[in-house]
Formats: sequence, structure tokens, C-alpha cells
Amino acid sequence: MRASFREVFRRGEPAIVITLKCRLDKTIAVNQRKRPVLIKIPHLILAAIMLAVAACALPPDNGAISVQLTDTPFPGGVVAEANVTISTLEMRATGEDEAAPYRIIYQGVRDYNLLELRNGLTANLGLAQVPPGSYDVLRLYVVSGQIVMKKGEIYNLIAPDGALAGNSVPIRPIIEIRAGFTSELLLDFDVSKSFTPILTADTISGFQFRPVFRAMNSFGIGHIAGSVSDIGTALLVDAEIWAEQDSIISSTFSANDGGYVLLGLLPGSYTVSATLIGYDTVSTMVNVVADSLAGADFDLTPQGD
Repeated sequence: MRASFREVFRRGEPAIVITLKCRLDKTIAVNQRKRPVLIKIPHLILAAIMLAVAACALPPDNGAISVQLTDTPFPGGVVAEANVTISTLEMRATGEDEAAPYRIIYQGVRDYNLLELRNGLTANLGLAQVPPGSYDVLRLYVVSGQIVMKKGEIYNLIAPDGALAGNSVPIRPIIEIRAGFTSELLLDFDVSKSFTPILTADTISGFQFRPVFRAMNSFGIGHIAGSVSDIGTALLVDAEIWAEQDSIISSTFSANDGGYVLLGLLPGSYTVSATLIGYDTVSTMVNVVADSLAGADFDLTPQGD
């Protein structure tokens, strides 16, 4: 029997932040596998950093791209680690057919524990030159995955053949890279769909692994941030927050300070909800505007009050 992480662990979706910066380095090839350096960005200023557009001294025929990985996590009640091994990241120019070559923006082998990357915590993936132009497809190669349970069980998962050939997704909106300007992409890695628990007699006996993600142009999308508290007093940790339209678009869990961030939302109105075991669910409508940060704070009422 198969069950989604949203059924077993409830909602939560990691993400990779891809930031195009004014650097002239060639494509980085990492020959040795290593853990990434983690960088903490306070959640209340994360969107402002992500959405900054700056001119810089670039040659007229080149821009550059750096890649960072972050995570809006699922609950870690029974899972200690959710690891992925990434080998290659590529982009394809707009209008080219499927047989056209992709532009490599990262190539190497790196392991990431997605559960280490909570609200505002990022890990650098790579850096590469990118010619100016329009890009509408991103392709990611994920070699393998691994789930480590808190009780010690380890599930080593090999990506299916299709993933080894690269998983391609559209970039929304299409990204225009111009010489002398900084641009950004947000790659939202959905753990709940990528790692599918296999249940035997209501007990997890394994996982199926198939990478699922979306690529968003950060210039043209917005974000939601806020905090979750107990009727305005105590800040709540690990409260579940999600934004939906016809379906759930983005979700996360509140950090130790009660704060949360929902990244990579197209402009529009969203129903944003928050809940925690033992508390009622609270929902509100939030309007997301391109290149801006919307706020939504939640006061949860204990059930029975």
C-alpha cells in the first residue's frame, strides 16, 4: 500500500533557491562529494534579499548564476533525514526543441539533507556563467535519495531511470537573463511527493523515490511570511502553514521563533491556513503581489476552548 507524505507526515515542501549573481566564474565541477555549507537568513528579510534586482559589472555577452538549496520542511516526527544526491542542473533556451542542448549551470556530486534546510536556511550548490537570453525549461539530475528514520532504519533509494535521464520542468514565468543585471530562480522540491511511503499493516516498510519539483522565476512571484502563536501569547513551533488555490501550492512548518515563510507564489489570491495538533485550524485570504512579501500572522485557539 502506498501513501503520500501528506497523508503520513502531513504537508511540507522543500525548495531550492537558484540565485543568478554578478560573478564571472565558469561552471563549477565538484569532483569530491561533500556536505554543503549552511547559511542562515532571517525569515523576515529573506524575500527582500531574494527579490533584490541589481546592476553589476558583467561583460556584455555574459551573466552568471549561483545555486542555493533551501527547504520548507515536512514534520520530522519519525524521520531524521531526507537526503538527495544532485549531480547536474541545466537550463534550456526558450523556443528550442527537446533535442536542443541544455546550458549546464551545475555539474558535480553533492548530498543534501533537506531537513536541515528550514525557513531561511540555505546551502550553496554551484556557480556558472549564463549567456543572456530567455530560458523556459530547467532540468535537474537527482542520482539517489535516502530516508533515515529516527529509530535508526535507513532506506537507500535509487532514482528511477527517468530521473537519471533528468527531470525537466517549465520555468514560470519565463526568465529573461540580461547582461549587467541580477536575476533569480526558485526550485521548489516537493518532499511529500518525492518520497512516497510504502505501508504494510499501517507501518512504513519502505519508500518509493521519484523527484518532484517546480521552477519559479523569482522576479514575477511573491512570498508570504508571518508567525503563529497561541491566542496572541506563546509562539508555536512546528505549526503547519499552507497556501492553496485549487490545490496546495506551498507549505511549511513554523520555526523555533514561531515564524514561517512560504516561497515562490504566483500573483493572486490564496487561502492560507495554519494548524497544530491540539489546536483549531485558522484560515485567511492573502493577496500575493509580484516581487513583494505579504504578511499573515495566526493566533490559534486550543481545541475545546
